[in-house]
Amino acid sequence: MSPVTVDDVEAAAERLAGTDIAQRTPVERSRSLSERCGADVRLKMEHLQRTGSFKTRGAYNAISRAVDGSGEGADEPAVERVVAASAGNHAQGVALAASDAGIDATIVMPESAPAAKIEATRAYGAEVVLRGSAFPEAMAHAQTLTDDPGTRFVHAFDDPDVVAGQGTLGLEVLDQVPAADTVLVPVGGGGLAGGVATAVKARSPETRVIGVQTEGASTLSESLAAGELVTRDEPDTIADGIATGGLSDLTLGLLDEHLDGALVVSDDDVASAILLLLERAKQLVEGAGATAAAALLNDDAVDELDLAGETVVPLLCGGNIDVTTLKEVVTHALVDRDQLIELSVRIDDTPGTMGEIATLIGGERANIRTVRHERSRPDLPVGDADLVFEVETNGPAHVDRVLTAVREAGYEVEWTTREA
Repeated sequence: MSPVTVDDVEAAAERLAGTDIAQRTPVERSRSLSERCGADVRLKMEHLQRTGSFKTRGAYNAISRAVDGSGEGADEPAVERVVAASAGNHAQGVALAASDAGIDATIVMPESAPAAKIEATRAYGAEVVLRGSAFPEAMAHAQTLTDDPGTRFVHAFDDPDVVAGQGTLGLEVLDQVPAADTVLVPVGGGGLAGGVATAVKARSPETRVIGVQTEGASTLSESLAAGELVTRDEPDTIADGIATGGLSDLTLGLLDEHLDGALVVSDDDVASAILLLLERAKQLVEGAGATAAAALLNDDAVDELDLAGETVVPLLCGGNIDVTTLKEVVTHALVDRDQLIELSVRIDDTPGTMGEIATLIGGERANIRTVRHERSRPDLPVGDADLVFEVETNGPAHVDRVLTAVREAGYEVEWTTREA
């Protein structure tokens, strides 16, 4: 018998229904993504949960069962404290669920975890311990803190109660979008995908469930192909919420049984998805939360899925993006669109020249962010200099107008895409 069944998921849904821990999040149609892939795209806004992610579902299910003595380890002493390891979202879910249950929580997070997630976890009442540069190191340390009687380790994904709780999102999707043809689910450790796939395939077998990972944290396809766990010691992706380093035997088994396919997208795809969702859908999501939508911006993935005419539901599973990461994403997108460039102008190094060129650039209504005066390049003739302007534009056509204005004034100018 499967370690997690749709009956387990439905029981978790009943348990959550009597609380305000997890709300029913909305679904909205995305015109931009629908036009992009020729499908009817409905965004599941799970990032609007109280803690900013779906993780409260699984954490509450596991902790409430542990406290009432009906869950994993029911034959052990009463639970008075929980321990978890997390890159951020599971941390907040466990902290909130533990606070609601009136028990203590200790969360181990990698030192690279976003500051916003660390502070939010503390704000929910948990003790936060920072350990290691990546999630696997934080996990190893957390597992050393569970020897005391009455302490329950709440794994982010290798826990049937957690997976069943995450699966309630799948039931909710089918209730809101009964005609869903394809559900796209981001995959880190596989708890969300395992739970959602279990629920969806039991209630709507014809609906496809597709897992999506990023290149720097891709272990799902490899694990499915190998028939065993394939891990990464130091996953590298802007989608920190899915940078777990691998699945578990539990989740791999569920995904092997229920998942219809696995896709890999790039960090560039994820960054583009974050910005598109912000600009067009007016929704702020983190990297992991945008990973499912990123598949709809990847031409290879869209071709492979053949989504034309389908109703497609990407799960926006998290909204806890660090401000620094958001700045990097926006800068990267501006560079990619030629909206942030560098102009290098060769000049006679005389007073007033910088002001004249700045006036030319400003006259085309381009914004100068920074300027540096370079006199020490080995290829510069004596008395010459390069002025390097970092300039904001509206895109390629605007760049052309700025270049024309500077060149027509008699200056030699080159432009490059600014390094993101």
